[in-house]
Amino acid sequence: MIIIDRALARYRDEGKVIRVGMVGAGFQASGIALQFLTATPGMVLSAVANRHLDKAHAAYAQAGVTAVACETRQALEEAIASGRPAVTEDALALAEAEGIDVVLEVTGSIEHAAHVIVAAIDAGKHVVHMNAELDGTVGPILKVRAEARGVAYTFADGDQPGVQMNLYRFVSGIGVTPVLCGNIKGLHDPYRNPDTQAAFARKWGQKPHMVASFADGTKISFEQAIVANATGMRVARRGMLGPDFSGGNPDAEPVQIEKVLPSFEPYLDPQAPGLVDYVVGARPGPGVFVIGHTEHPRKRHYLDLYKMGKGPYYCFYTPYHLCHFEVPNSVARVVLCSDIVLAPAGAPRVGVIAVAKKTLPPGERIGDFGGFEVYGVAENMGAIRRDRLLPIGLALEATAKRAVSRDQALTFDDVYLPEGRLVDELYREQERLFRPTV
Repeated sequence: MIIIDRALARYRDEGKVIRVGMVGAGFQASGIALQFLTATPGMVLSAVANRHLDKAHAAYAQAGVTAVACETRQALEEAIASGRPAVTEDALALAEAEGIDVVLEVTGSIEHAAHVIVAAIDAGKHVVHMNAELDGTVGPILKVRAEARGVAYTFADGDQPGVQMNLYRFVSGIGVTPVLCGNIKGLHDPYRNPDTQAAFARKWGQKPHMVASFADGTKISFEQAIVANATGMRVARRGMLGPDFSGGNPDAEPVQIEKVLPSFEPYLDPQAPGLVDYVVGARPGPGVFVIGHTEHPRKRHYLDLYKMGKGPYYCFYTPYHLCHFEVPNSVARVVLCSDIVLAPAGAPRVGVIAVAKKTLPPGERIGDFGGFEVYGVAENMGAIRRDRLLPIGLALEATAKRAVSRDQALTFDDVYLPEGRLVDELYREQERLFRPTV
């Protein structure tokens, strides 16, 4: 983000530093760590917490940095105070440690991440995260808790929701009304699973279930849900519209993004809150787009001059998202500019429900996102509450009470939830605060 580079340089020149503690050392976190270690004046990656210390050490070693292993919070705080990079298996100790200014959560987990983020907020730390799954489940109540503590809670730059929000702000800022925030996909198949995606995962060093959650629609449902909750937008229907220009062939030549406008225009209403959605088989992918609207004749004249079309709907897009490179910008935005990238604006507008990927027999345990049992689908909160639909963020580790047919949306009555989870407590707290009473 322009202005952040100079602000960070000034911060460094003044002898100041932003100390970041990162939770997670997987595919995303490792790349982000490299960016902190090589390209962020005024910021240091003080500590990394991960269940497996070898990966935490590797996050530093890729930049030629040796970290010290810390088994206790006291040892961790001593390392931070002395400027020695540290690794630990204790994520809660990192979240609470003195000397850490910002906790960066990059695990993609639900229950574990909830504990880490709540601990960080309670300890008075700013939280930057890349956890659309947690945010799309209990983000609104985490934002409330952060505001009460006087700290920031925000999604990060670089991933598609953050890029969409930046583009949304740009379009609004030039006096055009955003009416749809969109994501560009190359593939959508709700029945993909870790087995079908194993080869792709090996090629890029990712986890098969994570790759499957991209392919089966769970990830994009969460990404668009958190954009909806930040902007007040909705989905046009359960699962979104998702026009597919690939004809089901991921190798088909993609269409230019402006050509998708006719598919969305019948659903657009400049007087309504707006929509979140996605498209398959368009370029530039994997970018994002925002459809804006204006009826002003002079503005339409100028937009036509700049090759944006005749209007009144216009397609703005960003042709890339660069997670590993952009995430540190979010930390600087929070600390130096008090600027939130993306966070719930209040009550949840859209959630992500669990839909059976196959027939689930009684006793079937639901595994991870992108697994074999369920896929996630975006739905408006009114329908979720009316029909007692089960958020997929709560469905993990649940057990089916009765048979659920393939492609059937699960309800709270269909499963036994594990006992004693923080995420369930947070969801109940969120519903008590935001659920309409009439």
